[in-house]
Amino acid sequence: MKRFARLYSALDETTRTNAKVAVLVDYFNTAPAEDAIWAISLLMGRKPRQAVPAPRLRQWAAAEAGIPDWLFDACYDVVGDLAETIALLLPTRAAAAGRPLHAWVEQDLLPLRALPEELQRERVLSAWRAMDRSQRFVWNKLITGAFRVGVSRKLVTRALSRFSGLPEAALAHRLMGAWTPEPPFYRRLFSSETGDADISRPYPFFLATPLAGVPEDLGPAAEWQAEWKWDGIRAQMIRRRGQTFIWSRGEELVTDRFPEIAAAARALPDGTVLDGEILAWRDGRPLDFAALQRRIGRKRLDPGVLQDVPVLLMAYDLPECRGEDIRGRELAWRAAALAELIVQAADPRLTTSPTLPAAGWAELATLRGEARARGAEGLMLKRRSSPYRIGRPRGDWWKWKVDPLSVDAVLTYAQRGHGKRAGLCTDYTFSVWDGGRLVPFAKAYSGLTDAEIREADRFIRANTTERFGPVRAVKPELVFEIAFEGIRRSARHRSGVAVRFPRIARRRTDKTAADADTLDAVKALLA
Repeated sequence: MKRFARLYSALDETTRTNAKVAVLVDYFNTAPAEDAIWAISLLMGRKPRQAVPAPRLRQWAAAEAGIPDWLFDACYDVVGDLAETIALLLPTRAAAAGRPLHAWVEQDLLPLRALPEELQRERVLSAWRAMDRSQRFVWNKLITGAFRVGVSRKLVTRALSRFSGLPEAALAHRLMGAWTPEPPFYRRLFSSETGDADISRPYPFFLATPLAGVPEDLGPAAEWQAEWKWDGIRAQMIRRRGQTFIWSRGEELVTDRFPEIAAAARALPDGTVLDGEILAWRDGRPLDFAALQRRIGRKRLDPGVLQDVPVLLMAYDLPECRGEDIRGRELAWRAAALAELIVQAADPRLTTSPTLPAAGWAELATLRGEARARGAEGLMLKRRSSPYRIGRPRGDWWKWKVDPLSVDAVLTYAQRGHGKRAGLCTDYTFSVWDGGRLVPFAKAYSGLTDAEIREADRFIRANTTERFGPVRAVKPELVFEIAFEGIRRSARHRSGVAVRFPRIARRRTDKTAADADTLDAVKALLA
């Protein structure tokens, strides 16, 4: 655990990619296999679920530190991170010799969630007393389910490639899908034979880059394949050895969530992997993403949900065909092979994303303007000669999204952020006018520069009118343009609407609070 805590600190203290890779390689050079495989699992985002409710941890930590609850809460309000607050407040003790990471995770962390409260308390206090401050901090991150550090999956894979001498592509493929963090898998991970493929294992996803400039900068339009950009669940459907597996981009096996798509896959030949988007679909157009969430969030799919939210797989690529990895072939070839497979399957629950005919960029710009009316987010632009790559390399796949919807709204509530933003008010609630009163309609946390955040923080502190625990009511003067991707009706919100992916576009210094938009104007966007 000491070694892993030092790794976490070293990764957290630098923003330089090469430095992070070097730190990871040093760790893998010294860590035993049973620890290294758990480190890989945790760093790649496969964190365990929250083991102990936060209120219990706060109560136990305050008692162990010998301070009243109100003082603990005041410290937490300043620090902004529960794991760090506890690590700072607990009495300093000389840590014991230390147990390895795998022992802490397998013997203490994983069983913790199922234990009765009193036994949880004994285990947690025993762990705190056996660790120094840096170990406690990492341990607290693990038991709260909030473990994360500034490394990407690609960066970890790069470090493993440098450590082992194996190609990144082979390692990335082996680390996809279902695997358990055990020494046997660790040894298979570094096998010199790189042609292996687990029956259920998906390929690393090829991700598009947002198009910031104009499409004309990409060259002749004839070199590009244009498709609608759908708003669904990115997934790979795998058909191997008579079995079907559906993986989300987040590497969650979701086959049981979409039984009709799994049934349709039986019409495909063995050795087929389709990459595409799972969409809630009815009468020739996609349903709102909220409908799709009904399928995701339920433990059991009753017939009513299956009927209310029909789904299909809109396939747009073919990484594997008849057992052959064809990612290295050109997109045009893969698209033709995909179209042939879908025609042969002849199942309406499997379809291809239509290629948009256009003579040039002007025609595609016109089609892009129709995207929202068709239930799409914009266009995808894919170089016809491109292979199927790993991750988000720039140059071959671009997402040309429609301009977001936007509303001018008034900042009315704020509270402190967390982690590195704990000392500043960075979590904002914005309101619009409804019959002479301001009604909250969205929360947003991103979009401002560091300087703008500090400026807003000074205003908020100087113009706080009320406090509701950590939340400050703010004098309604600051107006911001709030951008969002979509809007729908919602009975759960006071405004009657819910917006998707809200963020701050800019401060409207040219407007006063009286100039902000009305709720009627917001609801007009529903059309």
